[in-house]
Amino acid sequence: MTDRRFSVAIDGPSGAGKSTIARAVAARFGFIYVDTGAIYRTVGLAARRAGADPYSARAVEPLLPGLSIRFDYGADGTQRMYLNGEDVSRAIRTPEISMYASAVSAIPAVRAYLMDMQRDAAGRSSVVMDGRDIGTVVLPQADLKIFLTASAEARAGRRLAELKAKGDPSTFDEVLADMVRRDEQDTTRAAAPLRAAADAVAVDTSDMTLDESVERVCALVRERMEAVR
Repeated sequence: MTDRRFSVAIDGPSGAGKSTIARAVAARFGFIYVDTGAIYRTVGLAARRAGADPYSARAVEPLLPGLSIRFDYGADGTQRMYLNGEDVSRAIRTPEISMYASAVSAIPAVRAYLMDMQRDAAGRSSVVMDGRDIGTVVLPQADLKIFLTASAEARAGRRLAELKAKGDPSTFDEVLADMVRRDEQDTTRAAAPLRAAADAVAVDTSDMTLDESVERVCALVRERMEAVR
C-alpha cells in the first residue's frame, strides 16, 4: 500500500452491486467504505416519516436543520446509519425508501447538506466511496473512478434475491419496474444526474459473478496505486 490517502469513486445505477463490491474492495485494501446511497436513503426515510413530498424542495428543505445523521461501522465493517440517534440501517433498505432517496437526492439543498459529510470522510482516510455522482461531483479528484453497471434485468434479479432473503414479497416484474423508474429519475434529475465521469473506467458486471466483479475492481485499484506510488 502507498502511505498517502487513496480514494476510489464507484458510481453506477441502482442494483449494480456497487455497495457489495465497494465494501469487499475496501476490506481487501484496508480502506474505509462509505455508502453514500445509505446516507441519502436516511434523508428519504426522514421525509417519509415526516409525510413530506420527497419531490418538493419546499417540503424537504425545512426538515434538514432538524436532522442528525451519522454513520459508523460494525465489527464486521458494515456501515450503519443513524437518524436522530436511531439505528435505521434496516429501515432504509426497502423499495419505497429507495424511491424516496432518489427523489430527495435531486434536491440541491439536500446534496449540499450531505456534501461535507462525504468529503470529510475522504479527507480523513483512504476510502472506497460509492454512489451516483462521486466521481463527477463529490470526489472529482479521486485517484480512481469506476462506473459500475449491469443490465436492468441482471440488476433486478440481484435485488429480488436480496429482498426475498429478507422476506419481502416483491415480484421480479415489480422490482424491474422500480429499477427502470429509479434509473429514469437518477439520469434525468437536474442536480448531479447519474453519469460516468469522463475519466472513469467502465465495468459491466452483467455476466460476472460477485467474486469476478470484486477481482476486476481490485485489479484496477492495484494498477492505479502502483501508478501513483
